[in-house]
Amino acid sequence: MKSIFTERRQRLGANLPPNAAIVIAGASTQYRNADSSYAFRQDSNFWYLTGFNEAEATLVVLTDNSKTAKSIAFVPEKDKLKEIWDGYRAGPEGAVKDHGFDEAYNNSEINDQLPELLKGCDRVFYPVGKNAGLDQNIIEWIKTAKSKDRHSSAIDIADATSKVGNQRLIKDPHEIDLMKKACRISAESHVEAMKFVKPGMTEQEMEAFYLYEFAKRGGRFSAYTPIVAGGENACVLHYVENSKPLLDGDLLLVDAGCEYDFYASDITRTFPVSGKFTDAQLAIYEVVLEAESKAIAAVSVNNNVMDAQIISEKVVTQGLIDLGILKGSLDDLHAKGAFKEFYMHKIGHWLGIDVHDAGDYMEDDQFMQFKPGMVTTIEPGIYIPSSANVDDKWKGIGIRIEDDILVTPDGNENLTEFVPSDPKEIEALMA
Repeated sequence: MKSIFTERRQRLGANLPPNAAIVIAGASTQYRNADSSYAFRQDSNFWYLTGFNEAEATLVVLTDNSKTAKSIAFVPEKDKLKEIWDGYRAGPEGAVKDHGFDEAYNNSEINDQLPELLKGCDRVFYPVGKNAGLDQNIIEWIKTAKSKDRHSSAIDIADATSKVGNQRLIKDPHEIDLMKKACRISAESHVEAMKFVKPGMTEQEMEAFYLYEFAKRGGRFSAYTPIVAGGENACVLHYVENSKPLLDGDLLLVDAGCEYDFYASDITRTFPVSGKFTDAQLAIYEVVLEAESKAIAAVSVNNNVMDAQIISEKVVTQGLIDLGILKGSLDDLHAKGAFKEFYMHKIGHWLGIDVHDAGDYMEDDQFMQFKPGMVTTIEPGIYIPSSANVDDKWKGIGIRIEDDILVTPDGNENLTEFVPSDPKEIEALMA
């Protein structure tokens, strides 16, 4: 395993200019209240480059004149008493032996050692603005490094976000295997939830069911706070109250995915609480399903990230015209953005170690072309709140359908197709 992380650091170093450094801080322990901490979750960039899962650690990758890269870690020092209470610590020796760093130091030494490492660098990269403490530390470390040799050239600061993010954007085979496992766990959990739901349950009960199904399959943590939205609550895009009763005749929109070995999945399904779509619900659902199907087909190396968006907008616009919710021609209504009253978000986002994963959407001032190894969500929706100026039969309907799509050399692979989205298959499953 350590060879995977070593190779990633080497690739990152090869993408840096000569005489440069990149500094990536690991996560700190976060406290819920008093001295009770949340379960520790390592910083995603730090994990991607190190596989080191202890708090308060820092990675430095340095390049010299020949662009040869060296990686140095600052880690918690060995402490037998603290290990009794909190678990194993690798310490500097273990960090080098087990994680492949070229050098490692106790994190208490960072203020003395890091300026020495930065001395002579022309440029220092780090994720600007992500961590206020790191922002200030970088400035102080550079000032100290400069004071060691006043005749050296200036040390420039540059943002590391795209350098690390765009490397993370293309998943390697190991990452793809982990994401397939995360997606399978989540898909199986959605299937079980469709079988389980009944009128009279609550959104909270369903949330708990999902978390249980994730955990028993190996996905201990949710990749994000689940959205479990019955009825008109589905028209609130980031609804997380998850406390209302589920009523007979309502739809239930669930946006939930587990994290497996640091990798996220992200699935949304909308299904009838009572097991049967009404005619109005089904009419809206079929528009969203068509938009998703055609957008997924557009995820290929021949297209850019905006092509699927535009396709979904036009399918939704035409569907709303056909249902009498919008009036006018497709071209005029799409040009005016009339669909945005009912479909106001983007078609998807990158997926990986983060549910909204790192990586740019623009490249050379153009929309990013899809490349093999990218994973994106495709998630169109239609949301019609009671306040909308539409026929009463449409009011309170909120529908989103979301799958996780891997870009392949000759098309794409739907990693979450195990959970049905066809309305007849959903009804049969729930019968």
